[in-house]
Amino acid sequence: MIALKKSIIYLILAILVLTQIYPLFWLLTYSLKTNEEILGSSFFALPGAPQWHNYKEAYEAGNYLRYLGNSVFVTVITMACVILLSSMAAYAITRFRWRYGGLVMLLFLVGMMIPMQATLLPLMIIFKNIHILNTHLSLILPYVAFQTPIAVFILSGFMRAIPHEIEESAYMDGASIYRIFRSIIVPISVPPVMTVCILTFINIWNEYIMAATFISSEKLKTLPFGVYTFVSQYSVNYGNIGAFLVMAALPVIVIYFILSEKITKGMVAGAVKG
Repeated sequence: MIALKKSIIYLILAILVLTQIYPLFWLLTYSLKTNEEILGSSFFALPGAPQWHNYKEAYEAGNYLRYLGNSVFVTVITMACVILLSSMAAYAITRFRWRYGGLVMLLFLVGMMIPMQATLLPLMIIFKNIHILNTHLSLILPYVAFQTPIAVFILSGFMRAIPHEIEESAYMDGASIYRIFRSIIVPISVPPVMTVCILTFINIWNEYIMAATFISSEKLKTLPFGVYTFVSQYSVNYGNIGAFLVMAALPVIVIYFILSEKITKGMVAGAVKG
């Protein structure tokens, strides 16, 4: 009976693994096909002769390095701002005893419910009036605003369970609030901070709607725009699109595997200790 239960569990896990890995495998094979194979052969067929030149064309014609640099710049600045603001806000909400702590937390939770699409028009008008439209700042500001609420939610769940005695002993030794936050709270909160990092990275790296709305300059566009390089009025180069998507997804996959253990610890810590 126990062996049967284990077999069922392993079968379910194997199915889950396959459903997660197969889309990546399919995209890889898609990127190595010709247009004729993609449009004419079976949807699941392997490429007859791998078209490795698709990657070279995607790299050169798709302005990969330029778009990659823009995506890295916007993502890194956004992540730094989100981590700084959310950690300070979570610390103030969970560790200070003040009347409006619950209300502030409620405002952050409400911020998680606002759809990004509903803010496009008012943000465009505001950015145009303050002359930051078509700049990276017009992306960074809304990205920070939309990523901070979930970051505060994750970090506050962890910080709420940190024993107050740690801070009290440091305070008795003469440490200031800023010293306690910098030297004690932040090092303890590394696991949930890593979770916030990867969630923010994935959301910003793949974001297209705001980037397409607020950015029109070719030199400022982010990585998702590279796909449209291979779409013309009369033809579409599907193999190059697949190759570009593989190269765009590669940084996310690499970073996730590097930080996967800390991400899992952060998720569990936030769920259990909160």
